[in-house]
Amino acid sequence: MTDSLGDWRRTHYSKRMDPEMSGEQITVMGWIHEIRDLGGIIFVLLRDRDGIIQITAPSKKISKELLDEIRKLKKESVIAVRGNIQESGKAPGGYEIIPNEIKLLNQSKLPLPLDTTDKVRAEIDTRLDSRYIDLRRPTSSVIFKIKSRMLHSVRNFLEKGEFIEINTPKLVASATEGGTELFPITYFEREAFLGQSPQLYKQMMMATGLDKVYEIAPIFRAEEHDTLRHLNEVISIDIEASFCDHEDVMKILEGMVHTVLGDVANYGEDELKLLGVDLEIPDIPFDRIDYDDVVDIVNSKGVNMGYGEDLSRAAEKAIGEHMNNYYFITHWPTDIKPFYVMPDDKDPKRSCAFDLMYKDLEISSGAQRVHKHDLLVERIKKQGLNPVSFERYLAAFEYGMPPHAGWGLGAERFTMCITGAKNIRETVLFPRDRRRLTP
Repeated sequence: MTDSLGDWRRTHYSKRMDPEMSGEQITVMGWIHEIRDLGGIIFVLLRDRDGIIQITAPSKKISKELLDEIRKLKKESVIAVRGNIQESGKAPGGYEIIPNEIKLLNQSKLPLPLDTTDKVRAEIDTRLDSRYIDLRRPTSSVIFKIKSRMLHSVRNFLEKGEFIEINTPKLVASATEGGTELFPITYFEREAFLGQSPQLYKQMMMATGLDKVYEIAPIFRAEEHDTLRHLNEVISIDIEASFCDHEDVMKILEGMVHTVLGDVANYGEDELKLLGVDLEIPDIPFDRIDYDDVVDIVNSKGVNMGYGEDLSRAAEKAIGEHMNNYYFITHWPTDIKPFYVMPDDKDPKRSCAFDLMYKDLEISSGAQRVHKHDLLVERIKKQGLNPVSFERYLAAFEYGMPPHAGWGLGAERFTMCITGAKNIRETVLFPRDRRRLTP
């Protein structure tokens, strides 16, 4: 039989308790992490959102009825405990709770799909199949606490910078950048697609006079990748700003990354410690390295890379060995960048585009955009695309479009940089890749 919650309510999370509260009666709630029955005394480790609480039930201090009740409990069952705090040097946090009453709120089925104590490691697919259990593991859930703090800090930074949050459509009529990497869907009597990027919409916002906008939202790419760095649905942090160029938005990006890392290190100290991460806060400005120099460095390390090629995985590793921490790759060849990227005035073969890298991982791409209608049409045609497909987008450039620039930052890849996760799936609650559509 399970108990109802009734009028019981949690009074404290584990982090809000300390040995100085000794003697105080409190109510805690959570899951049974472990049970150790030593005969005359039973230890129950209760896990809540913030950590582990030791419930100590000595036969000399509690009734036989309560001891028998505790003895029947099973791992991962949900319980509520009302009792008194007592200082204990051996218990987690330096305190334990001597129970007066216990409610069994829901009993867990056994055996569990995976071990929540990390004593027996489970494969990533097993963990993702039972993500609701996997996230009971502190080393799993802590990644999402850090991600939450990161996103909170991003919003604070951009709001202080007078950016306006926008929400653009995720159902679109055509590709953002051309190509076939689109998920088609049936939209009443016609075909539509899941949005690859808010790029065209955030540029259109520059014609409205909103001046500086940002969006934090999902994007979808129908790429048949099967790597540790790619997914088909991710969260993109995007900005676009008027009356500025690529250098201006690079400064915004490096300033944001620097600020966010400082916030996470400050507010997430316990979480980072649990992951064994010593978060390094990089100095700003970040190093800048020209694309031409990247080609030379990569080739000097025995990896073949021709001018005008994107970075292969081998090339990323080669440049990552040469560069440390966060750095920008600038002045990419115009021909390999999307049509909306502005060519350099002094050398049109080079563009005003940049990537932000963390060691061997690309986490952001950005550029100054083409803001002149005729040049934009020319660039669209040069890339083998039909301007008619972009008619609504192009119209915004005919009525006074200011110079503007922006970038998109991958939230999951940034989380990988912060937490040290090696697989991007670790940073997504329910990942979507070419093989996984459930849960």
